[in-house]
Formats: sequence, structure tokens, C-alpha cells
Amino acid sequence: MRPGGNRGWLLRLVIAFSLAQGAVSMARPAVSYRALALGADERAIGVIAGVYALLPLFVAVPLGRRTDHGRCAPLLPVGVVLISGGCALSGLAGSLWAMAVWSGVMGLGHLCFVIGAQSLVARQSAPHEQDRNFGHFTIGASLGQLVGPIAAGALIGGPDMAGTSALALLVAGAGGAVAVTSLWRIESPVTANSRREQGERVPVQRILRARGVPAGIFISLAVLSATDILTAYLPVVGEHRGIAPAMIGVLLSLRAAATIACRLVLTPLLRLLGRTLLLTVTCLLAALLCAGIALPVPVWALAVMLAVLGFCLGVGQPLSMTTVVQAAPEGARSTALALRLTGNRLGQVAAPASAGLVAGLAGVAAPFVMLGALLLVSAGTALRAPARPAGEPEDAGEASLSRAILRRKSGI
Repeated sequence: MRPGGNRGWLLRLVIAFSLAQGAVSMARPAVSYRALALGADERAIGVIAGVYALLPLFVAVPLGRRTDHGRCAPLLPVGVVLISGGCALSGLAGSLWAMAVWSGVMGLGHLCFVIGAQSLVARQSAPHEQDRNFGHFTIGASLGQLVGPIAAGALIGGPDMAGTSALALLVAGAGGAVAVTSLWRIESPVTANSRREQGERVPVQRILRARGVPAGIFISLAVLSATDILTAYLPVVGEHRGIAPAMIGVLLSLRAAATIACRLVLTPLLRLLGRTLLLTVTCLLAALLCAGIALPVPVWALAVMLAVLGFCLGVGQPLSMTTVVQAAPEGARSTALALRLTGNRLGQVAAPASAGLVAGLAGVAAPFVMLGALLLVSAGTALRAPARPAGEPEDAGEASLSRAILRRKSGI
């Protein structure tokens, strides 16, 4: 199957990703509630959330190297098994250190699945389809983030918080395992065989020096850190403000629904604003909204803020994928995506640990101010990033700017 051909594989990949991400999104708040029931404080919650990202840091680049010179599909079922096992064993764990270990296994499974899936999208999409296909692919993540917290909120509650959170984790593990059913023959044999003929490995330093790769990595890190801390710390904020777990689940799902809406209209937004302006504006708005969550606003106002925030955060991930893929040297795109995921995991280690420290010193709402600062820096990074990778057609914003420069030079 040539790139840009039949897209049935993309639909099946979106279904599998929604199931796998739904398991993770259901498990993450359930882990926080179960840890609280076992006696964890805000700092311990930050450590457990950080361990989720710690183990993948050491394997992301080797997995990317392997995928650049081999098949993508084998990573997908491996990821599903690790995600489901990590969820279920977190529910059976009786101590905080055991929960941290199985949280790390869950994170490793998520990394395996995402590296394989993103590489598959990059490999089986024509260049002009990558923004659209990455946008559709990330709808799977958003669907999982929409359903997972609602399911967790429906199961968790009452006097037996430890028992109900354990049940939610076991259900998450069972639901994630269903993703395997959508992965049969998802990778084109022609594409996989051509990948085996690639030449020597491209050095990591050369990939990181490619114009556009560092910017894409940092923007992705900031956006994912915001999503991750929202998932892990909104339950803690809810506990302090007297918001029920079911309502917290609804609020997290509202953010995910807004992200889905954003990705459904991503192509028209790109035509209207262009990649650079769209990334800059959405990161700036997200920074202001994250900082606003720290304010003691009523639940309805928090819902509005999270909906707009979800829409803004929906832009960063797919566009950063396309930026990294198109900026990376040929034959190193999976490694570049793995480096982007390594940056994500660094953010997921450092951001929750920092959030835990900040929360312990300044209160549970303070991490959202920290997130606002991080997203503000990412807005500046997006503004200074290259407007488009080499060979990509001009977008609407760039075309307008080019016409203005030509008019000035010609005296028009």
C-alpha cells in the first residue's frame, strides 16, 4: 500500500488508540484516588505520576531506532499488554511503592504503543496528508481521554475509596486489552519491506540540529505536561474544593471533548491562520487558562475554562508531530518521533515532581500557575519556529506575509 492510499488502517488505529488511551486515562485519576486512600500526600502523588514517565525515558530512542529499520506493528500489541497489565496490577497493589512500579509499566506500554502508532502514521501518509492524518490519529487519544475519566468517576466514590479505585483500575485493564482486536494486519507489507532497506543510522545530534525539531519537541513537552498535570492534580484540587469525583471526571472529559472538536476542525484552522500563528495563539491562550485554574472559581466557570483550554491544547500535539516528522532527516523519522516522546516523558517526570514540590509549598492550585509559565514559553518557541518544513506549501499566514513583503519591495 502506497502512502496516501486506502485509509482503513487509520480508522482501525484510531479505534485501538482510543481503547488504549481510554484505559490509561481511566487509570491515571484512579491511581491518584487509590494512592490518596492509601495515605499518600500531594508530594507522593507527584512522585507516582512521575514514575509513569521515568522508565520510558531509557527505551524511547532505542525503540525509535528499531522502528526506523523495521516494522511498526509489533510494538502495538506489546504496548497494549503492558498498559492492561499495569492498570490491573495497580489495582491489586497494596502499597505506594508497588503502585509506582506498576504505574511505570503502564507508562512503558503507552510509549511502545505511541511510538509504533505515530511511526505508522508518518510512514503510511503522504506528506500533504500528515497534518490531517496526525490530527485524526490524535482524535483516538482524545476519545480515550473523554471516556476514561467519566468511567473512573462513575466507579470511584463512597466510603470505600480504596476498593472502588481498585475496581476502576481492573476495569481499565480489561477495557484496554480489547484494543488488540483492531490491530490485525494494520501495517502495509510493502512499506515495512522498504523500511528494511534503509541505510546507516542518522546520529541523534544531527536530528536534534534539524531546524524545527527542537521547537516541535518543546511545544509537545509543554502541551503534554499540561494535560498530564490536569489529569493527576484536578482530583486533588477537587478534594480541597469539595468537588465530587464524578464531577471531576465530567470536567476532565469536557476538556477531552473540546480537544476532539479542535482536531475535527484542524484543517480549516490551518488554512485560515497557518501553522505558526495557530500554535502561538493557542499556546498563549492555554497559558492564561492554566493559570486561571488556580483561582477559586465556581464549578461552572471551571468547566468553561477547561473546555476552552482543551480546544487550545488540541492543536499542539498533531502539529508538533508533523513539524518533527517533516523536519527530520530521511530515514530517521521514527527516531525523531522517539526523541519527541523522550521530551514528553522528561516533561512528565519533571513536571509532576515539580508540581508536587510546588503544591507542598504553595498549595494544590499552584502547579497550574507553573503550567501557565511553561505554556507561555512554548508560545514564544512556536513564534520563533520555522514557519514550515522544507518543501511544504505556504500556509495562509505565510502567504499574506510574503505578499506584503513583495508589495513593500516593489513600492506598491
